[in-house]
Order: sequence, then C-alpha cells, then structure tokens
Amino acid sequence: MSTSPSPIPLPTAREWLLWLIRRRLRMRVTGESMQPILMPGDLVLVDRRAYTADLPKPGDVVVAHHPHQKNLTIIKRVVAVSEDERLDLRSENSRAGSDSRQFGLIPRRLLIGRVTSRIPPP
Repeated sequence: MSTSPSPIPLPTAREWLLWLIRRRLRMRVTGESMQPILMPGDLVLVDRRAYTADLPKPGDVVVAHHPHQKNLTIIKRVVAVSEDERLDLRSENSRAGSDSRQFGLIPRRLLIGRVTSRIPPP
C-alpha cells in the first residue's frame, strides 16, 4: 500500500484512563495483514465512539466486522470513503489476509471503532 505507513502511537496516560473507564476497547492483533505497523500479539486500544458523528478519514486504522464472516473482526486502514458511506479497507501487508480488494467495500455500520494506540507484547 504506502511506502511509509503511519505508526500507531503507544497509549498515553489519557488513553489508559479511557480504557479503565471503559471508553476504549482492548483487542489483540492475531494476523500479519497489518505488518509492519501492527504485529501479531500486539494489543490495540479502540475508540468505539470515534465515528458516531463523523465519517472515517483515509489513513485511519479501524476495527470492523468482516462483511462475510460474522464472527471475524478485522483491523485495516481506510483508503477511501464513498458518497454512500461505504469504506475501502486495505491491509498494510497485501500478501497476508484479505481486504476490500477481495470482499469489496464495507458499509459504515460494520465499523467497531478507530485504533487509537498499540501496546506491543512484553
């Protein structure tokens, strides 16, 4: 995708506080599709309220429900948002996993939230 992907920051004290008061969701990365910005075993904090009023922007890293596999959650980068609020989601590592090139644009309603920070494994 891009030659120099934007890194995802480590959590600030504010992000930890938001997690403690349940304003952030913590999720574990399991696949290699977002390497090098997210590695298997990394934890991410997710803002579930990020898109209640606003649309995602190209460049945002988001968590969404897979459009064809109900029990699968995916982490991808937004590359485009169509006028009908459908999202083009892409992997950083196109050789690992699927993205909108395989499953098509996804509706906004499948979004879980925006990744705000990452916690590498110890």
